[in-house]
Amino acid sequence: MAKKLKVIPLGGLWEIGKNMTVLEYGDDMIIIDVGVAFPDDDMFGVDLVIPDFTYVVENRAKLRGIFLTHGHEDHIGAVPYLLDVVTAPIYTTRFTAALVEHKLQEKKPANKVDLRVVSPGDTVAAGCFSVEFIAVNHSIADACALAIETPVGLVFHTGDFKIDTTPVSGEMIDLARIGQLGKEGVVLLMSDSTNVERPGMTMSESMVGERFRQIFKDCGKRIIVASFASNVHRIQQIVNAAVEANRKIAFSGRSMENVLEIGLELGYIDIPRDALIDITEVKNYPKKRVCILTTGSQGEEMSALYRMAFDTHKQVKISDGDLVILSANPIPGNEKPVYRLVNELFRKGAEVVYERLAEVHVSGHACREELKMILSLTKPKNFMPVHGEYRHLAANAELGISTGIPRQNVFVSEIGRILEINRDGTAKLGGTVAAGKLLVDGLGVGDVGSVVLRDRKHLSQDGIIVVSLALDSETAALLAGPEIVTRGFIYAKDAEQLIVEMKDVTVEALEDCRRSGVNDWMTVKSEIRSALAAFISRKTKRSPMILPMLLDVEL
Repeated sequence: MAKKLKVIPLGGLWEIGKNMTVLEYGDDMIIIDVGVAFPDDDMFGVDLVIPDFTYVVENRAKLRGIFLTHGHEDHIGAVPYLLDVVTAPIYTTRFTAALVEHKLQEKKPANKVDLRVVSPGDTVAAGCFSVEFIAVNHSIADACALAIETPVGLVFHTGDFKIDTTPVSGEMIDLARIGQLGKEGVVLLMSDSTNVERPGMTMSESMVGERFRQIFKDCGKRIIVASFASNVHRIQQIVNAAVEANRKIAFSGRSMENVLEIGLELGYIDIPRDALIDITEVKNYPKKRVCILTTGSQGEEMSALYRMAFDTHKQVKISDGDLVILSANPIPGNEKPVYRLVNELFRKGAEVVYERLAEVHVSGHACREELKMILSLTKPKNFMPVHGEYRHLAANAELGISTGIPRQNVFVSEIGRILEINRDGTAKLGGTVAAGKLLVDGLGVGDVGSVVLRDRKHLSQDGIIVVSLALDSETAALLAGPEIVTRGFIYAKDAEQLIVEMKDVTVEALEDCRRSGVNDWMTVKSEIRSALAAFISRKTKRSPMILPMLLDVEL
C-alpha cells in the first residue's frame, strides 16, 4: 500500500491557542509548535490547557524533531509537558530558544532537553523531512514560517505572521523566498486564520512607535505602559520614546523583567545605562520624569498593573498624576477583566489610553489582503486554514477558494482529524487519532477531568453541606450527631432553624433505613443524601452538594 503524508492537528483548530500539528510519513514524524491555551471561565482552578499528547507518545519512536515557529505561549507553552513524555531535538530561532530555555528552568521536564538554535534561511533534515525556516513579521522577534519538504511535495506553514513593510527590526517577511517556493510548487498551505475577518492590511508596528512619541511629548504625568512582555519591538519603541522625553525607565512584573533580561543579553533591547532604574527607585524622581513598563494588559489579577490599580503593589499606586497606556487588545474572553481594570484606573483618577481611544496597539496577525497575498504567492494545490475558531477557519477557506483553489481541495479540519496527501498531490480527510485537551492544575497534569470540573462548578454555584454521624458498627444505632457544616450554601447563624430541621430529616432517613433492614452503608449515605436534597430544594430552591460522613464506632 502506497505511503501517504499524514497531517494531524492536535490543537489550534476550532479554538484560540494550544497550537500543535504533527506531520507523519512512514516511520518519520515531526511536530510544529507545542502551545497552551488559557482556561475558560468554567474551568475552575485550572491553570493551563495543553494538547493531548497520546498520539505522539504512542508513536514516539518515529519522532525526529520539534519545530517552533515563534515564542508566544500558545506555541511554546506546553513544551515542558511534552518533554515529560517524549524526547526529541527542538529546533527554533534565537529569541524563541531563549524563552524556551527560561521556561524549562521553571518547569524541568523529565527527559533530556536538546535545544538547537537556527536562523532564518537555515534548513534542518529530520528523517524524510527537510524543514526550512523563513523569516516573517509578527508581534515577537525571530518569528518564522516553515517550508517542509516531504516525500509528497512541499508543505508551507505560515506560523503566526503579518506583512510589515516598515518593521522595527528592519527585517521584512521574506516574500521573495515564499514566491519562489510557490513557483516550485506547494502541495499544502497551512495559514494563520486569526485576523481573517478584518479587511485590508495590518498596520505596521512602527506606527505605534510614532504614536508613543506623540503621547510622551510634553506629558507632565508619570507614564505607565502595559504591554505583552514578549513584544520586544514594542518595548524598544516605548523605551525610545521615554529616552527622547528624558524619562527614567523602570520595569515591573516577573515576565516583563524576565524578557528585559533576555532582550538585553541578546541585543533585542537597547536601553542607555543611565536611563534604566529599579522599580524601587521611581519614588526618587518627579512623576514627569518616570516611565514604567509593566505586565497586566489583559487584566490578570496577579499582574503588576492590577496590583498598582488595587493598591497591593509595594512600590507603585495609581493616582491622578498618572497616565496609563494599555498597549494591547483584549484577548477574546478577556474583555471583562480588562475593562474592570480600566474602570478601576479611571476611578483612581488616572488618565487611561487604550486601543479604543488611540492607536497604541497593532495586531501581529495578517488581515485579509495579506492572507490573500500569501495564497497568491504560494499557489497551493491544497489549503488547510489553521489557528482560529471555526468561523475563522471557514472564512479563511472561502478566501482560499476566492483566489482560485478548487473547493474540493480546501479543508476545514478539526483537532485529531487526519489529512492524507498522496504522492500525486491529491488530498482527503481521513480518520481520527486521540486528541483533545489536558488540564494543568498545580503539579497535576490530566488528573482534572469533566467529573472534577462538574463538582467544582457545583460547589461554586450551590455550596456544600457535610453531615457527620457516629453509628454503632453492629446495630447502626445513632451514637452521636448528626452534625451539619455548610460552606457556600447559607450562613449557619442566620439559619439555625433550617439546620435543626436538616438534622431531623437526617435522623428520620436513618431510622427509615433501620426499619427497612438496610445495613449497607453506601445505601444509607444515598438515602440520607436524597432525603436532604429533597428537603433543601423544597425549602430553599437550592441544590448544594451533600456529603454524608458516617463514622463506624465499635462499642
